[in-house]
Amino acid sequence: MKENKLIDLSMDLAVNVIKFCEKIKGHYSLVNQVERSGTSIGANIREANYAHSKADFVAKLQIALKECFETEYWLELFIKANLTTQEEIKEIFNSCGTIRRLLIASINTVKQTKINL
Repeated sequence: MKENKLIDLSMDLAVNVIKFCEKIKGHYSLVNQVERSGTSIGANIREANYAHSKADFVAKLQIALKECFETEYWLELFIKANLTTQEEIKEIFNSCGTIRRLLIASINTVKQTKINL
């Protein structure tokens, strides 16, 4: 169930990141970075569903987690550089936090189980 929730949340996040990036004028390299990291989260979560092993599954989720942290970094940078406001990206930032917490819980659960995929 968590995997489906993660897939749905990460897809919604990716769509919101794309829509946000369309609003930013200039700063192409920064927009590219946040767009790449924000959309990569869901891609890695989906990829984890086809993992060859438990270790591969965990590795894909860990990559998604790293991309989540990276997305949050770029969003914070956009705020500090006055390219957007905290209010404007509140939903995206909250989604990142939710996904991050779910990923951490999923990774920890899988690591604690003795079942191989």
